[in-house]
Amino acid sequence: MNSPSAWEYAGVLICCIGFTVFLTPLALRLARRRNLVDMPGPGKSHTEAVPYLGGVAIVVAFSLVILAAGLLRPNGANTKALIVTLGLGVGLAVLGLVDDLRRLPVWFRIAVEVGAGVVVYATGTRAHLAGAGFGLDAVVTVAWVVGITNAFNLLDNMDGLSAGVAAIASFWLFVVGVVNGQYFVAVLSLALVGCAAGFLRHNHFPARIYMGDAGSLYLGFVLSVLALHLRSYQSLRLTFLVPVMVLAVPIFDTSLVVVARALNHRSPFHGDRDHTSHRLVFVGLPVPGAVALIYAFTMATGWLGVIMSQLSRGTSFLLAGWVGSIALFLGVMLGMVPVYETSRRRHYMLQEVKSHEPDPTPHSAPEMTPRADPAPEDRSA
Repeated sequence: MNSPSAWEYAGVLICCIGFTVFLTPLALRLARRRNLVDMPGPGKSHTEAVPYLGGVAIVVAFSLVILAAGLLRPNGANTKALIVTLGLGVGLAVLGLVDDLRRLPVWFRIAVEVGAGVVVYATGTRAHLAGAGFGLDAVVTVAWVVGITNAFNLLDNMDGLSAGVAAIASFWLFVVGVVNGQYFVAVLSLALVGCAAGFLRHNHFPARIYMGDAGSLYLGFVLSVLALHLRSYQSLRLTFLVPVMVLAVPIFDTSLVVVARALNHRSPFHGDRDHTSHRLVFVGLPVPGAVALIYAFTMATGWLGVIMSQLSRGTSFLLAGWVGSIALFLGVMLGMVPVYETSRRRHYMLQEVKSHEPDPTPHSAPEMTPRADPAPEDRSA
C-alpha cells in the first residue's frame, strides 16, 4: 500500500469523528425509546440507568468510513485482511449486543472469541515468535486476540475509560505504522482514534451513554488484529514488545483483576469494583482524576512502544524489563487496596475513619429542655 497523503489521513479522522458524533445521539434516543439501559447494581459505578447502544454508533461509523476509503483507494493486498477484520469485528459486536440484552453464558462468549482468533490466524494474520513452531504461533495468536478483546471489555468500567484508552492506544499504533511504513495499520488505527474520540464527547464523566459489550469487544478485537499486523518478518526492530507496550494498560488492568480475584477466591468472570480505576477512586482520587491518570500511563507506555520500534532487540528487552518491574511494583501496591467488602483491611480502615469523625453533638452546648410541642404531622399518607 502506497503512503496516504496527509489530506487522506485527515479525511479519515474527521469523517470518523463526525459520523460518531452524529450517530451516538441517535443511538441514545433509540436506547431510551426501547428501554435498552444499563441498570445500576453490585459491581457497577453508576447509580442511575444509562443507555448502552453507543457501541453500535462506533461500529457503524468505523465500518462506513473504512469501506468508503477502501472503495476510493482499493488495494488488493489488503482486501482480504480488511474483510476479515471488519467481518469478525462486526460479528463480535453483535455477540456483545446480544450479551448486553440477554446475558450470554461466559463459556459461549469465550468460544466465539476463540473461533475469531482461529480465523485470524488461518487467514495469515498471526504472531511470529522467533524459533517457535507454527503450533505455538497459533496458540499465541488466539490467546492474544481473546485476551486483548476481553481486556477492553473489562476496562469499560468507568466513564470514558475504555474509549479514551482505545483512542490513545490507536494513536500510538498509527504512529508506529507510519514510522515503519505499515499504512494499512496506520489508516485503520487512525479511524479508531476518530471513532473513540467522537464517542468520548458523550461518554466522558458523567456519561450520557455507554458503549456496552458491543463497543468494547469491537474495539478490543480490532486493536488486537492491528497489533498483530504490526509484526513482520522483514523488520527485526518490531518485536512483539511493541504492541505489548502500546496496549500495556489494558493488559495490566486485566492481569491485576485476575490475580486479585484468584487470591481472594473470587471468580475472574464475576464483575466487581476491583479494577485499577476503582482502586484509585478508593484511595481518594475523583473519577475524572483516576481516568486522567490512566490516560497518562497509556500515553507513556505508547510512547515507549514507539521508541522500542526504533531500538535494537536487546535494548528493547532491557527497556521492557524496566517497565515490567515498575508494573509489578504498582500491581502490588494497588493489590493492597481493600476494595472487597470481605477484606479485613477495609473493615479496619472504615473503623479508623469513623473513630476520627467529629462528634455531631456539641459538648459545650448548654442542656436544653425540650418544649412540649404537639407531635409533628404524619406526612406518610
